[in-house]
Amino acid sequence: MEWVKCLQRAIDYMEEHLEDAIDYEEIGRQAYSSSFHFQRVFHMISGYSVGEYIRNRRLTLAGVELSTENAKVIDVALKYGYNSPESFSRAFTKFHGITPAQAKNGNVNLKSFSRISVKLILEGGTAMDYRIEKREAFQVIAKRASYEGSGEIASKNIHNTWETCIKDGTIQTLAGYVNPENVFGGAIVGISFADCKEGDFDYAIAAAYTGGPVAEGLTIEEIPANTWAIFPCTGKMPEAFTELWKKIYTEFFPASKYQPAGGFCIEVYPSDEVYRNDFHCEIWFSVEEK
Repeated sequence: MEWVKCLQRAIDYMEEHLEDAIDYEEIGRQAYSSSFHFQRVFHMISGYSVGEYIRNRRLTLAGVELSTENAKVIDVALKYGYNSPESFSRAFTKFHGITPAQAKNGNVNLKSFSRISVKLILEGGTAMDYRIEKREAFQVIAKRASYEGSGEIASKNIHNTWETCIKDGTIQTLAGYVNPENVFGGAIVGISFADCKEGDFDYAIAAAYTGGPVAEGLTIEEIPANTWAIFPCTGKMPEAFTELWKKIYTEFFPASKYQPAGGFCIEVYPSDEVYRNDFHCEIWFSVEEK
């Protein structure tokens, strides 16, 4: 249940700071997680990015203030993080379907986006395959990138990274380091890092590294000793991947003796046939006992 409390703690922090500049790193810390990891989990569970949630909540409160209080549009715009009445008006109109001025006149319909409250709902039992492995620290050779996302984690950023690495030959170069005897067997992996070097989140495409020359543009990254919960995933990507993520956080973690720890997530891809309906991969989460 600890991860549920952590998720709610982060949501409560967002709610308490809707009138402030949002610190996405601090939101992650409230959930005892990296910013990237929290935002990814939040999006997969709620269906909204953190940025969308904050924006919708702010516009909801702004509508209430304009329709019930004698507030100026510019004051409400600045209060909820908009630099100008024009940008606020565009966002307000898109969300509510009316302008701020119309909201001030009263007797109009406004939209309300309610705050999220995390609750554990037990449904019919389902079986999930997984294994637990304890591993010492190991190294990967990687193409690591830092992203600026203004707090919004979009899957297209990771997708674009893979597309670029395919086109520029990086994947082929990494494949040269693959050894069936290493930690990931004959697979290329995607790694979400717990520690960001720059920007909002770090992601890398990598292979296990056991020595040898380092190709230009690649770096050696240390993956610390961890306990890993490893889940097989079968199906067409990214749909199967997204569904498994959701099940892990809504079914596995609430019912098991493990919870996320360390913020690492590794996607293990044994081939590039990701659009096959029977494609098989794995997701590794760094965990600890509750």
